[in-house]
Amino acid sequence: MTESIDPAALDSGIPHAARIWNYWMGGKDNYAADRAAGDAVAEVYPQIVTMARLSRRFLIRAVGHLAAECGVRQFIDIGTGLPTMQNTHEVAQGIAPESRIVYVDNDPLVLVHARALLGSTTGEGSTTYVHADYHEPDRILDGARETLDFDQPIAVMFMGVLGYEPDLAVVRAIVGRVMDAVPSGSHLVLWDGTDTGAEVVDGAEKLVESGGVPYVLRSPEQLARCFEGLEMAEPGLVPISEWRPDVTPAPIDAYGAVARKP
Repeated sequence: MTESIDPAALDSGIPHAARIWNYWMGGKDNYAADRAAGDAVAEVYPQIVTMARLSRRFLIRAVGHLAAECGVRQFIDIGTGLPTMQNTHEVAQGIAPESRIVYVDNDPLVLVHARALLGSTTGEGSTTYVHADYHEPDRILDGARETLDFDQPIAVMFMGVLGYEPDLAVVRAIVGRVMDAVPSGSHLVLWDGTDTGAEVVDGAEKLVESGGVPYVLRSPEQLARCFEGLEMAEPGLVPISEWRPDVTPAPIDAYGAVARKP
């Protein structure tokens, strides 16, 4: 929390992944360049706004399931992004106030907002922030060990962020390294955008044309490889709108699952 921030990294004139996502989710922490890039994607893939908001509903349901039904009290949210509504610690601590959450992001903009995010934790629990890139799993684990007990189950979360890494082998290595470090009874929660429709593919191309960071869409079969060796909770790897839905599910080009480490 004490890292200095390079003002150039916060340039409001350059589209920024976290701010674009914040815009799609209806947040206020975005600028004209972010909104322009977001609108350009939405023109060819209008469902992106729905995807953004459904992704938060998936997080709420998944974290709620782990805290209420599985007794998980520790969470590592890797690539957390900008605070919005019903963040991981708010969901988990709303069910079990003693829950401990470690947020991880390498984004200087997220670091600026992390202080406000951490200020809303419960007195019984703990919420901390590790400034690291998900390509640095050992740094993430070292930081998380300062807050979490690695002898007790931990939920590891990658929520719509791994598409920024183009190589699936690297993605699997990152996920595998973190899951190898957590004990039996831990869980993996992962979702990502999928190449399951022509419009979403067009939207990904428009994002790059608008100056946004490229995002690789993968097939559900490719995402499933990240869960190898784990026991998927029902209903398995499905569109995030169909994972234990609390409303009538809408079709979406994003798949996710929750899985337990045996």
